[in-house]
Amino acid sequence: MDYSGKETVVAAQTLANADYYARSGPLEVRCSRSEEEILEAQRLRYHIFYEEMSAQPTLDMQRQRRDMDAYDPLCDHLLVIDHSKPRGEQVVGTYRLLRQRVAELHDGFYSAQEYDLGPLMGERFQTHMGKGGQLLELGRSCVHRDYRTNTTITLLWKGIAGYLAEHDIAYMFGCASLHGTDPESLKLPLSYLYHEHLCPADFMVRAVPDRFVDMNMQSRDGMDIRMARRALPPLIKGYLRLGCFIGDGAVVDYQFGTTDVFILLPVERVTKRYSVRFGTPGAVNDGDGDPDVAAIGE
Repeated sequence: MDYSGKETVVAAQTLANADYYARSGPLEVRCSRSEEEILEAQRLRYHIFYEEMSAQPTLDMQRQRRDMDAYDPLCDHLLVIDHSKPRGEQVVGTYRLLRQRVAELHDGFYSAQEYDLGPLMGERFQTHMGKGGQLLELGRSCVHRDYRTNTTITLLWKGIAGYLAEHDIAYMFGCASLHGTDPESLKLPLSYLYHEHLCPADFMVRAVPDRFVDMNMQSRDGMDIRMARRALPPLIKGYLRLGCFIGDGAVVDYQFGTTDVFILLPVERVTKRYSVRFGTPGAVNDGDGDPDVAAIGE
């Protein structure tokens, strides 16, 4: 099946034998098991990114009402499924997952369009991950408006924790988005991320030179840290709560109407918090009314 409008080979899907990772009432989280479920996830992404938000679809996307690209056939698609809904409307949340071993057999990672991933692919970092460990790229995360609750988000992250254990993932990474394409208007949260959460120098990931936007737009002295954190999207706050690092340089994505930052997250910090099936997560709401990882993002 061609999910992107181009002929590609489905190289990574764990469709046939995928078990569920977690359940709560009618909700289940697992990897996609059919082409139909992937198409449904793409329709959900289209609804959220292009109809609810301000992303600009291609003519083909608009005609098919699906968010799709050449990476979809290579990825595993983690889904939140509501079994109480009619068939064709059951996918209410999704994450797109691309493992390093799959990416290396094809055209690399999606994030390489925005960030130089060389420091993560070098021998030193690969040794640091340990024998058998690999990277996992997270992307195209979204949850239907009616399901942006702590229950759904907890299920989604239990699913991610299960997937991490299943595939020996050592680090997760990807781009997370702040709404808007004017970095100046985002200088407080961007500067906060730069001063407080930057990657260690040994594996510093930087935006590619022709897209690099300096995040250090405001000095740390006198910065209102609480206001800066409140200005962050819930998805990024969720990653920070789990202990992520931030790459150097933001990137403006005009198609999605966002300003992106690079997220790098050690898996051990996730697995300590979320067990595969029965673990109890810590608090996932910081009091601002938004579940920490409920937000949509690229």
